[in-house]
Amino acid sequence: MGSKQPVSVLVVIHSKDGQALLLERADKPGYWQSVTGSREGDEALIDTARREVAEETGLDASGSQLSDWDMTNRYEIYPHWRHRYPEGVTHNDEHVFGLLLDAPCEVTLAPREHLGYRWLPWEQAAALVFSPSNAEALRLLPHRLGLPTG
Repeated sequence: MGSKQPVSVLVVIHSKDGQALLLERADKPGYWQSVTGSREGDEALIDTARREVAEETGLDASGSQLSDWDMTNRYEIYPHWRHRYPEGVTHNDEHVFGLLLDAPCEVTLAPREHLGYRWLPWEQAAALVFSPSNAEALRLLPHRLGLPTG
């Protein structure tokens, strides 16, 4: 069994016009998601979010564009990933953050973690991600940005 903490962050990286960055998982081709990752040690969750953004995309989230959305999702860990956690751990608490960028940009992927990336309008991104909590966070973008919802 693993030692991963069942406390993680979900970071929705998005542009002012409502496009969202999605990453394709290397360990599950076809699974698209926003930046995610578990807390290490006793680091503050905002530091976990900054670290994961840097590791997974090469972007610097140390500026004020990174915000805590004050949302926590508790979900059952998919069985095929439970081996990463201590024995008996079945649920994870995911804390949601957003990283606002002026416009979509190039990113540098961690090759062991992700196969590719794409920028999509929030509606398409929400339809593509495999995680229900990720889809829910993406559907909040129009409200958070003051965009029309069609």
